[in-house]
Amino acid sequence: MLDVLTTHTSTGFRDDEARLAAVRRRDAAADGAFLYSVATTGVYCRPSCAARPALRHNIAFHATRQDAERAGFRPCKRCHPDLPPRAEREAALVAAACRMIEASEEAPALASLAAEAGISPHYFHRMFRRIAGVTPKAYGAAHRQARVQASLAAGAGVTEAIYHAGFNSSGRFYATADAMLGMTASHYREGGPGEMIQHAFGHCSLGSVLVAATGRGVCAILLGDDEAALQADLRARFPKAALRAAGPEFAGWVAQVVAFVEHPGGSDALALPLDIRGTVFQRRVWEVLRAIPPGETLSYAAVAAKLGQPAAVRAVAGACAANSLAVAVPCHRVVASTGALAGYRWGVQRKRALLARERA
Repeated sequence: MLDVLTTHTSTGFRDDEARLAAVRRRDAAADGAFLYSVATTGVYCRPSCAARPALRHNIAFHATRQDAERAGFRPCKRCHPDLPPRAEREAALVAAACRMIEASEEAPALASLAAEAGISPHYFHRMFRRIAGVTPKAYGAAHRQARVQASLAAGAGVTEAIYHAGFNSSGRFYATADAMLGMTASHYREGGPGEMIQHAFGHCSLGSVLVAATGRGVCAILLGDDEAALQADLRARFPKAALRAAGPEFAGWVAQVVAFVEHPGGSDALALPLDIRGTVFQRRVWEVLRAIPPGETLSYAAVAAKLGQPAAVRAVAGACAANSLAVAVPCHRVVASTGALAGYRWGVQRKRALLARERA
């Protein structure tokens, strides 16, 4: 444990009057700047503690927890000033739960994960979803999907891949294989040769739009100026699939996508099935992106923080760049920490235009 408090907010709380005001309003921004103790209870607290306000003459301020303890005070059992901040503790609990899920041959029960974290299943479920962006069950399913995909891509037999991924029976795997892989396991192991992807082009004020779909739904929405380049991009994303021009029946889907590009912030969501493919981490990032309201933005760092992985800023940027569903997965709503639009796979000018339309 550090001997001194973090000082990044201390400059705003240099005198007792400012510190007392922070305590009265339970200002979380003051946490890490100082601690306060209450003579009548014998405890010391963080400024944000939800305990009942004490009278001013019973309150003393301390620079460090060691100062408070040397003065004879013990840590509050409500705000735990002797432990890391709550956000850090919860992020650590979720990270530990993720590792437990990943290391288990079978998906751990919610009650087991909660017991390991030392909190109730209901609170654990809410905390995990808030920090990770998905439920523990969804995280486990995505991890098993990634393990199956990795094993099959490496040439493992289907049975070996099933049990390596934590399925305790082949029946359970085959019940979810289509949703997990988009095709049979043996077909996936061969790289998906012959998978049929139909595609067509549309035009909007931002240039050309390529819309592609598998039998499961739209798998790509690509923006650009050159149709040949867009088709080459589609080919690079699905190298072993059979691409074919879509028939007239596909025109309605293209029209919906074009309308959505023209009015991305409209009240009507894109009412088309999506075939979203990516790694576990990419899918978690994309879920956070889809939760950003139209016209609003988050920084790459903020997205990483929502995932409970604040150091994964570059990985978040990589997931945004890997997104093949422009507008439907709104990576245009992610900006640099300075507010600058930064990079965008389909051009910064398009990113600026999309945000402007959403804010109009």
